Amino acid sequence: MKTQQQRYFDVDFKDLLITLNCFSLITFDHHHLHKIRETEEMNKSPSISVLPEGCISDLISCTSPRDASRFAAISKLFNAAADSDSVWERFLPSDYRDVIGRAVSAPVVFDSKKQLYVQLSDSYLLLDRGRLAFKLDKETGKKCYMLGARDLSIAWQDDARYWEWGPVPGSRFAEAGILREVWWLDIRGIIDTSVLSQESIYGAYLVYRVTQDAHGLGVPAKTIVTLGEIRNETSNVYLQQPRVPRRDRVVVTHTMRKDGWMEIKLGEFYCSDGDEGEVEMVLHEHLSWKSGLIVEGIEVRPN
Repeated sequence: MKTQQQRYFDVDFKDLLITLNCFSLITFDHHHLHKIRETEEMNKSPSISVLPEGCISDLISCTSPRDASRFAAISKLFNAAADSDSVWERFLPSDYRDVIGRAVSAPVVFDSKKQLYVQLSDSYLLLDRGRLAFKLDKETGKKCYMLGARDLSIAWQDDARYWEWGPVPGSRFAEAGILREVWWLDIRGIIDTSVLSQESIYGAYLVYRVTQDAHGLGVPAKTIVTLGEIRNETSNVYLQQPRVPRRDRVVVTHTMRKDGWMEIKLGEFYCSDGDEGEVEMVLHEHLSWKSGLIVEGIEVRPN
């Protein structure tokens, strides 16, 4: 008797061939076709398990990392196919060797491409003098970056009267920017679209904390995200909740992250294949004196 999982993956022979043809990946030799046809004659509901492991791997590689992990739980055959390097190589970005070669710590060690994928999607990998961090989106395999505070352009950042720099518990980077006091708050980050996943909508987020004695951050700021001729502006962005709730307008406030930091969305942009250029991400506020802001960086991740 077939298990529920086996019945779920039984398919009509014609539907199976249509599926494979749509993926445009597999060319059956006469032996495999004969095997499938023999199975069809013996059983009107042939199982996909008659396919060779390589064919199943090719099919799974056209799904998603999450689906591949689910397929691995079906049977030993699917487990071997879903965990194969040929599948997870497809989920890794084409330039992953160059990326991990820029790691500032010890060389990235992995026994399989799936293990590498898990490592890169579980936590950020520091690159380029430790001022840039890279990871993969666990669900899609698309590239994420975080520009550390030292990699940003911040007004008055080198003036010790306004900003100090040093390690902060829980930070990914050796230094974070700690605001002493300033009137002119202007934070800018730039990233080249060529390092991102193409045909993807990205969001840019300022990652930060505030100290217990922070003040002046509950006033409206403005964010701007620019790519080429496309410029998106957002007003009424609050790093801290305003003391008096604004009911007369839509406001943007922060959300808490799983890593213990806060984030606020600066805007979105579309990364199109072939449209290379720089994305500029800005937050500025020039309305009052403010202090107690701790800047971790700007994260760019797919939405």
